[in-house]
Amino acid sequence: MPIALGAVVSEFAEAVRRRVREAREALAQAESDGDAYGAAVAADELDDVLRLARLHGVDPDA
Repeated sequence: MPIALGAVVSEFAEAVRRRVREAREALAQAESDGDAYGAAVAADELDDVLRLARLHGVDPDA
């Protein structure tokens, strides 16, 4: 049985939102721990996934 396009898009959007949440949590934790390197890595991941969300029209906060 073929997968509906809407289901694939929905799964992609949810995966992007999950990555945004995880990156935000990692950034907050690194900042709380005073981990400058961890914060830089998490900030880069957040920038990347937010760019991906914009590129594909995904609202990261939906």
